[in-house]
Amino acid sequence: MKRLIAAAALLTVTTACSPPPALSAGDGRVQVVTTTGILADLVRNVGGDRVVVDAIVPDNADAHAYEPTLRDVRNIVYADVAFSNYLMLEAQSVIKALDANLPDGVEQISLAEGATKYAAEIIPLVEDVSLDTIWLGLRVAGRGERHGMTRSTDVRLSVTGVSGPGELIAYLTGSFGEPAVFVSGGAGAMDLPPDAHTHMSWAFTEPGVYRLSLRADSGAIRLGEGTVTFAVGVDPYGVLPGAAVLRDGHTDITVDVDGSQLYLYSDDGRRDAFDRTVIEVPAKGLREVPAGPGFRFLGRPGTRIHQLPQAVLGRHVHGEIDPHLWQDVGNAQAYTELIRDTLIAADPAGAAAYSANTDRYLRELTELDDHVRAAIDAVPRSDRYLVTTHDAFGYLAKAYDIPVAGFVTPNPAVEASLADRRRLTETLRNLRIRAVFLEPNLRARSSTLVEVAGRLGVRVCDIYGDAFDDRVTSYVSMMRFNADSIRTCLT
Repeated sequence: MKRLIAAAALLTVTTACSPPPALSAGDGRVQVVTTTGILADLVRNVGGDRVVVDAIVPDNADAHAYEPTLRDVRNIVYADVAFSNYLMLEAQSVIKALDANLPDGVEQISLAEGATKYAAEIIPLVEDVSLDTIWLGLRVAGRGERHGMTRSTDVRLSVTGVSGPGELIAYLTGSFGEPAVFVSGGAGAMDLPPDAHTHMSWAFTEPGVYRLSLRADSGAIRLGEGTVTFAVGVDPYGVLPGAAVLRDGHTDITVDVDGSQLYLYSDDGRRDAFDRTVIEVPAKGLREVPAGPGFRFLGRPGTRIHQLPQAVLGRHVHGEIDPHLWQDVGNAQAYTELIRDTLIAADPAGAAAYSANTDRYLRELTELDDHVRAAIDAVPRSDRYLVTTHDAFGYLAKAYDIPVAGFVTPNPAVEASLADRRRLTETLRNLRIRAVFLEPNLRARSSTLVEVAGRLGVRVCDIYGDAFDDRVTSYVSMMRFNADSIRTCLT
């Protein structure tokens, strides 16, 4: 019997030992499962008629937040080969489902990590820290190898107590605007994989001093505990005499799995002990609870609360390397070569076919690279800027020399402030931006960008990042579309 684990719900079921006909490559073809449609398309080009490929994350879905279905898990169980992007692109539920359910002896290949051996170039994930309040998230530092941890391991950060004059609420705003609460009513817990961090929103219903007590565990392994202090709308320097006050930049509440301790970690490398630090939530952080039933846990619509905003849309659990390598066609070629060698190892009889398919596809990708470069080069240097809603285009910017002027990602938990609109307006006006670019599945959630662009006469154009749809159904068509959209809209 096989044990199928749908990681999102920790659902366990049993099935007969023989695969169901719909999932069986009874004609001898290699069954391949990938995490995303982009990877599936690359595998089909290399594998040709010798492979059957299923993608876990469907078109139009968000790989950062997708929850696998039982059907997805069944595909994993009967796979001969599995490919993920990883570098924490995919939701942890997808990775856990993949790692827990692959048959014994079937290797899972993380393409973004393995492709560096084929000359793929990786770049750091650069995040916008232009907020006028501190950007506070959660982090797991280290890989925990001495504890036997893997990428599927859960490190749980649990709330053990909350004190303060009102309620402290911490939550994530998902990629489609749905909130997921971490702390509410004095309780809560969140799981993160090793060497990852995520962004959070923090809300406080009354001004005053709050203390949040936390404990970190991984199974039976105790990893530390401590209490974080917040000064909300009050003088932070009188709360803990002599303590450091954190008021801006990017800081994470951090579980160090190698050192078994908790501390506050900032992007400049600074580590601050909980008991010698105060996090300031200033009076300028006052916001109104938005309308709509999705945010009733914050209070009645229109009620004013103090908030440290999430700033980046989506759950956005990630590491330190930008995982969107395929936006540089040269990196997609490295993926292709790694896919070829993996399929040859799994199916030596198909070596000649895989090599021939790869040679053909690499030539096609070289032509694609030339097309993307020529299209972007056609945009005058003074007009060559990207303003988008998603930080998925760093590789496109670096490979094809088109600077990213900004990521405009309004936090759907609150209305955009006057300062937000002013910064956006100044960016578009000062750089004389001709067009802004939205991923089609994010357009409905980008009202601020659309509104400001419309007022300034700036075009709103499409660009694709992580997923296909009915219009763009392959990697080559996606990259051609993006290049042509940039050239058409910016010239």
